[in-house]
Formats: sequence, C-alpha cells, structure tokens
Amino acid sequence: METLETVATSVTTSVEASAIRLETWAAELPTGSLEDLALPDPTDEALPEPEFEQQVERAWQVCDRFDLQTEIWRGRILRVVRDREKQRGDGRGSGFLNWLKDREISKSRAYALLELADRADSLMQSQELEPETVDRFSKRAFLETAQAPPPVQQMVVEAAQQGQRITRRQVRDLTDEWTAATSELIPAPIRAKAAEQSIPSRYLTPLVRELEKLPGSHQQALQAEIALNPDVDTLKQATADARFLARYLQSAAQVQVLQEQEGLDLEGALEEALRLGLLNLTADLVNQAAQLEQTLARLFTTWKRLGSLAEKLDGHIGASTPHLRRLCRSIEQHLSGSTIQTGLGRGAEALRLQVALQVLAGEEEADFQGS
Repeated sequence: METLETVATSVTTSVEASAIRLETWAAELPTGSLEDLALPDPTDEALPEPEFEQQVERAWQVCDRFDLQTEIWRGRILRVVRDREKQRGDGRGSGFLNWLKDREISKSRAYALLELADRADSLMQSQELEPETVDRFSKRAFLETAQAPPPVQQMVVEAAQQGQRITRRQVRDLTDEWTAATSELIPAPIRAKAAEQSIPSRYLTPLVRELEKLPGSHQQALQAEIALNPDVDTLKQATADARFLARYLQSAAQVQVLQEQEGLDLEGALEEALRLGLLNLTADLVNQAAQLEQTLARLFTTWKRLGSLAEKLDGHIGASTPHLRRLCRSIEQHLSGSTIQTGLGRGAEALRLQVALQVLAGEEEADFQGS
C-alpha cells in the first residue's frame, strides 16, 4: 500500500518540476502594454512563418491579459445591476433581462461574465490575489486556475506574485500532476507509476473526473481493472467506460418510460451490456431516448402556445385582412391543429412528416402518433 510519505514525495517532485517549468516559460511570455503592441507585416515574404506566428501569438497574449481585467469588471457591473433589479424588481428578473436587451447583451454572454466575476472574486479572496497580479495570467489560465484544487491555486498564485507569467498549459499540467499524486480514486499502482513518470499524469485527470460521477460500486469495478493492468491503454478504456456509465445512469433516471415499466431492472440491463461489450451503444440509446422525451415535452408546450396565439389572432382579423387571415389559416391547418404536417428536407430526399396529437381529457399529456 502506498504510504503518505510516498504521496508527499511525489507531490513535492511534481511541484518542483512545475516550478522549474514556470520559471522557464516565464521568459517566453510577453510583458508589453497595448501601446507597445507591434504586429508583423503580413506582406513581408522575408519573414519566416514560425517568427510570424510567434509575433502574432505574443500580441494575442498581451490582449488576452487586458481583456481579462475588462471582462471581470463587466461581470461585476452586471452583478450589481442584477442584484439591484432583484431587490427592486418583480422577482422574475425581467428588469435585468430588459437591461441586457437595451445593451444588446445576450443572456449566455451575461451569465458567462457573471460566472467569471464570481470566480475572480472568490480566487482573489481565498488566495489574496492582488489586481496587478491578475495581469500575469492569460484569460484561459485564470479560468483554469479558478477551477483548480486550492493547493494548485496557491502554487500558481505564488508563481504569479513572483512576477512569472501564467499560461493555461502550466495550470493544466500542475493540476494533472496534483491529481495523479493525491486522488484516492486512482489505485496505488497507478499513482506510483505516475510519480515515476512512467505513466503521463495527463491521462489521470480525465479518469478522475469521470469516476467522480459514478456510484461507489461502479468506481470499484473500474479501479480493480486499472489496478490489474496499470498501463495507458487500460486508463483510456476505463475513462471511456466511466463516461458511458455516467451517461447511461444519468439518462436512464430521466427517461419516464423506463421509470414507469414494472419489473425493468436497469442495473441488470447495464450488466448485460457490459458483458456483451455494448456499453457505449446502450448508453447512446438511453441518452437519445431521454432527449426524445424532452423534445416531445417541448413540442407539446410549443404546440399549445401556438394554438393559443392562433386563436387570439383569429379573433382580430376578418375580410379586410385576407393575407393575414391566410397566414393564420395555414398555421392552424398544418401546425396548431390536432395533426401536425411539415416537410423535412428538400429535393429528392425530402420527407413529409405527419404527427397526430391526442390530448387525454383531464391529463397534462399527449398521445403522439406519427407517420
């Protein structure tokens, strides 16, 4: 069994190796300001391609660091506006959404900025990270650091505080090494090989992430397999199996049809799929079934909404609006009635889809019959 001393030694070795790389790579990164940016001449045929790409990359990294500070402050601004509207608004967030709309900011963009600001503030507070130190991170390196384990965050921040430039690759490498040395989900033989660098640590972090999604019983089965065959191929296969297992378990719990079937043993079905080597196919099948049920639920909701809108519009039109009336009738005839008819594709491969919907009286469900 691996001792704590062995783990500590491997962690220390990884940290020292990473610190050496931090110092080595620091000299490669740009230190200029936006005013000092100089771009290569794209028409200069005498400029070698590697040098051209290097100059472009260095300029990009300078912009990346300045962009990070701007993005963090934009996220903080959005957070202030959101919290203000939440306090004074209707409780549904409509005031904040209107504010975003007035400034042509999408919801996905806004929430990405909010998440960045929250991560930045959390990292700055937990690691006492000064704003000027943030300039030594690329944007992707900063986000990677915010998601890293606290010990990795501390090592990276200390390097930045010493004036070293931080890249995403450095943070990922250090995270991989830390995971390989400390995660209890990795069997001892694998951790020992990672410490000896006979197995690259980059193969262990994805495995840990997938194993974390699984119940203990499934973790143990995969751990036993990689302990028996501690090599890279087994690690890759275990990572893929863990990913498909997690997909199967998550999707099977979401499929209402499967939950309603009496006597259906989902674990038994999983064991049979594993025995036949059909895990990936079975996981994809159940995942697609979950997506189909979700699609049908959205279809039913949209269909009801469409019918309501068509009915409202029909009450406001008449002989004086023939074109509007024809538009409404076309939608009612093909999309909002009891039978949905539409074409799929064009040309020789075009298909005609017809779906009959029957709403059961007194129940919030529909019976779909397609042809």
